[in-house]
Amino acid sequence: MSVTASLFQGPEFSGDVDANLAALDDAARRAAAAGASILVTPEMSVSGYDIGDLVLQRAEPFDGPIFGKVATIARNRGVAIVYGYPELAGETVYNSVQVVDATGRSVARYRKTHLFGELDRTHFAAGPELLVQFDFGGIRCGLLTCYDVEFPETVRAHADAGTQWLIVPTGLMTPFEIIATHVVPTRAYESQLFITYVNRCGAEAGLTYCGLTCAVAPGGNDLARAGAHEQLVTVTLDPAELARSRAVNTHLADRRHDLYPTGSSRPEQETDR
Repeated sequence: MSVTASLFQGPEFSGDVDANLAALDDAARRAAAAGASILVTPEMSVSGYDIGDLVLQRAEPFDGPIFGKVATIARNRGVAIVYGYPELAGETVYNSVQVVDATGRSVARYRKTHLFGELDRTHFAAGPELLVQFDFGGIRCGLLTCYDVEFPETVRAHADAGTQWLIVPTGLMTPFEIIATHVVPTRAYESQLFITYVNRCGAEAGLTYCGLTCAVAPGGNDLARAGAHEQLVTVTLDPAELARSRAVNTHLADRRHDLYPTGSSRPEQETDR
């Protein structure tokens, strides 16, 4: 069974949450019209990302007003939605992504584990859990956020845990285009899974986002790629393609577990010299 997904490389309305939600609603409408069953949006897509102390003002629990509005959009448009927002848990704020299904029910929530510079560390705590997965349309899905995917260990951990489609909302800025053009395809190839990397576009405060939203197959080839400006990209992910790729590329099966650690294990320290 295949899944058709729309990836929204959206505009920056960082000063207006209602405008962000309106853009998300319009993207969901267009996604449904394109035959997609799920819409993926960028990192911090509802609240804005590089917004300084507004992060603290807009932070709310996972089931707060933003969730309620996104859930309503999902129900009205008949598509699942992946969106980013600042999550308030007690007195702690996380850079979070949440998945809401077409009935408006929350099915997964991930807190960014690898924080990028002062932009993240000033306002967010690092998430404590790397492996967050959910099933959608017969495909085992996993979540990472932006900087997380730049560490090969994170993607390999998902592959080892059975993730077939890795969903990565991001806020990639210039001059780091190499992440979208080279690193993400490499991650897909070396860990043999689909990756959808969904970026922002335009400018926000001191950042210029580079776009280049992409869907990459396990073979490392682009299934779809956006340019620098607002765009809705729709792509179909077929698990049969993953099976074919893993039959040819046997890196996962051929690893020497006896010579180096895999998964969450760590090498024992040598005591004899």
